[in-house]
Amino acid sequence: MKRRDFFRKGVVGAVGASMVPSIAKADTKADDLGTRDKDKWTNLGTGKVGIPNRKRSIKCDVAVMGGGLAGICAAVSAARNGSKVTLVQDRPVLGGNASSEMRVHVNGVNHLKPDNKAERETGIIEEILLHNRFLNKQESFPMFDHVMYDFVTREPNIELLLNTQAVEPIMSGNTIKAARCWQLTTETEITVNAQMFIDCSGDGLLAAAAGAEYRTGREGRDEFNEKYAPEKPDGWQMGATLLLSAKDMGKPTPYEAPHFAIKYKAEESHPKRKFKGFKDGIWWIEIGSDNDIIADQEINRHKLMGYLHGVWDYIKNSGNFPEADNLALDWLGSLPSKRESRRFIGDYILSEKDLTEHRHFSDAVAFGGWSLDEHCWAGIENLQDPPSYFHYHFKKVYEIPYRSLYSKNITNLLFAGRNISQTHIALSSSRVMSTCSLMGQAAGTAANLCVQKGVNPRDISQKYINELQENLMRDDAFIPNRPSKDSKDLAKKASQIFASSTQSGDANLVIDGMSRDFNGKVHHWQSSGLPAHLQMEWKKPVKISKVEVKCDTNLQRNILMRKDSKVSHNFWNDVPHELLKTISVEARVKGKWVKVGATDNNRTRLIKFNFDSVETTAIRLVLQETYGVPDPKLYEVRAYEG
Repeated sequence: MKRRDFFRKGVVGAVGASMVPSIAKADTKADDLGTRDKDKWTNLGTGKVGIPNRKRSIKCDVAVMGGGLAGICAAVSAARNGSKVTLVQDRPVLGGNASSEMRVHVNGVNHLKPDNKAERETGIIEEILLHNRFLNKQESFPMFDHVMYDFVTREPNIELLLNTQAVEPIMSGNTIKAARCWQLTTETEITVNAQMFIDCSGDGLLAAAAGAEYRTGREGRDEFNEKYAPEKPDGWQMGATLLLSAKDMGKPTPYEAPHFAIKYKAEESHPKRKFKGFKDGIWWIEIGSDNDIIADQEINRHKLMGYLHGVWDYIKNSGNFPEADNLALDWLGSLPSKRESRRFIGDYILSEKDLTEHRHFSDAVAFGGWSLDEHCWAGIENLQDPPSYFHYHFKKVYEIPYRSLYSKNITNLLFAGRNISQTHIALSSSRVMSTCSLMGQAAGTAANLCVQKGVNPRDISQKYINELQENLMRDDAFIPNRPSKDSKDLAKKASQIFASSTQSGDANLVIDGMSRDFNGKVHHWQSSGLPAHLQMEWKKPVKISKVEVKCDTNLQRNILMRKDSKVSHNFWNDVPHELLKTISVEARVKGKWVKVGATDNNRTRLIKFNFDSVETTAIRLVLQETYGVPDPKLYEVRAYEG
């Protein structure tokens, strides 16, 4: 279908993608969100009559808006590095598109060509997915909600506000001083005062209301010299999707479509609108927008529910899918999973050729590698086109710069997720959740640095980018083409490193600054059998109180939870067998080996041992057991004082 034909059918005309809406800043003396002076409460328990207290004020270092995976990673990274954090989530569960409300796979660098190889994201998102593999072996999405809740609420520096939306900023010039929030379940206005704000909410209401510059729609081809952009800019944004799942009832089960179903016209559909795996949902039941996709959300939700039932009616009653005879709908989404809306403007706008030409950024803090997966304009309302164009498939990962993660014009505002500073075409790849999670960890770490140093995000870019990158890599984030050079790491000053046995790699590679095998180069030591040990020696005694180890979790195999529980050369549905389970650390003190740390139930790739400071000339790691493989690998060993 031609776009001009589509417009003749009543779609609103395009809005130029480069238009930046004018958003009035909030008055610092704004009215209350809701007055309660007529609320006459008679409490029979106390016998008192009064007005309920429905206001709270919170003071923190970092406020994170949005509790999807990007927001979780931002909050956890800031909290673990020392900031007091408030995490605001407008839903009753965490996880955003990955939650039980929407059930989207946590994709990332899943399918590098030519062999659909993974280059899995590490850091906090790796920890979350491993946590899920231990606690949620049944691969239940409602249980995943609780896994994420457990992961966040165990952090002592995080206060979590569920069912809460930031609706208005309180400004001082171009600085956000506080966010006024409304908590639906408690009818409470909560004012969150913070030094730094991170908007990971996707739509970015707080950031937009604060006056942060943004754009929506598709850039024209010439603005960034993008091969896959349209010739002229327009307002199209990729659509939101509703998913479904069905179960086998063991007998023929009829289906009758509800009155709001919209008939699926199979005869008009592009052949790439395939039904493979329809039992677990069909991703192309989506609707985009040429104008205000946020304002259109409820209209589109209603239509999507109609299209979803229309597609299922076709599957059940067309006669073309006899394998569906015994299937009945078991779960239906009611909250569409969004792909695109606002994209905020930072000091750098990431674009197509940054990705496809693998441009190197000195301020790189994250990476991606999902294909340029631009879903077709109009979604299911444009049946003649393929549901997605899959313009470009990557053979290796690309870098994401820090300058795309903070606002160009609001001094204390960062972003993470699909709303970062990027073009529509760049978004078509970077929008997947594991990639967004890396941005979240970077933004949270940067926000904490801002608090520590009393500076703003742009200052981090100009003065402290090396410190930010080193902090991220110590916390197990990976930055392509950027080995760690941490001058505080005593392991790098060891005079000798050797191991009890070696099957592959070299013991000295554990201090080369690369925490994974990458681009065909080995950066690990692998033992030959268990038990095994790796030892570091110093010519002069050193004081050590921390040892940090990065072990193997097979980053070339995905561990995201899938509806089909897939096991293949690049997917795994259990705890990685390569993961170390039992490991101890010994220090040589006055000629004798003393155990200073141990775990026999390790569940993370980054293993941290903290102990009272010892003066030593050697440390020894003793590897005793994995979750299945006989020959474990280590990618990095660090040692610190204090």
